[in-house]
Amino acid sequence: MSNNNKWYKSWFNTEYYHILYKNRSTIEAESFIKKLIKELKLKKNSSLLDLACGKGRHSIYLNKLGFKVTGVDLSSQNIAYAKKFSNKRLSFFKHDMRLPINQKFDAIFNLFTSFGYFENSDDDYKVINSIKKSLNRHGFGVIDFMNSKKVIKSLVEKSELNYNGVKFSIERSYDGEFIKKRILVNDLGKEYEYFEKVRAYVYLDFKKILNSCNLLLTNCYGDYDMSPFCEETSSRLILIFKFKT
Repeated sequence: MSNNNKWYKSWFNTEYYHILYKNRSTIEAESFIKKLIKELKLKKNSSLLDLACGKGRHSIYLNKLGFKVTGVDLSSQNIAYAKKFSNKRLSFFKHDMRLPINQKFDAIFNLFTSFGYFENSDDDYKVINSIKKSLNRHGFGVIDFMNSKKVIKSLVEKSELNYNGVKFSIERSYDGEFIKKRILVNDLGKEYEYFEKVRAYVYLDFKKILNSCNLLLTNCYGDYDMSPFCEETSSRLILIFKFKT
């Protein structure tokens, strides 16, 4: 592993991250958002935060549905791109998700496994606390995470991909704490090395973290169709939580 454990500062700021994951389904993402809105019973004009928004695809769609949306991300490149879509009810800015935002939201979304990046697990608690501090008293938090148990069980150690001449060689491993990827990129003979490293949290870990932050886990789903979560078979771990009464 690189000596610099802040892998997310370099990897998400590159064009190669977006090339590698370019086949994400927009139809699936928008369908999931609609189901979430229905589940949370969010009214039009509600204020929403897209925490770790990337290039803003979820934020932009939420705004089209009639919500006031703020998108934040640590990547300056992502935010620069997302700002092209800004309007009076859609804004983006660079922000570290460990820090609360001086604003209150009706719902806060942390989507597509944008959690568990930090070397020290205390930082993950800071993320949950920052969400809590930025939520309205009757608001909801949503974390869309991988199902770590299934990912570890079905881990493919090595794979290769080629997108228009950009070659990716990916090595995957699990060290008992983190699920890791080593990503080697060959772009017209120029070689680059990047990493992904996500703490392998499971359902009970999240329940413990949320409880310690005085938050209540209200629902848990296992895929973007909002099916019940099963630790053995579900593709995702989607958690919905709120303040304890």
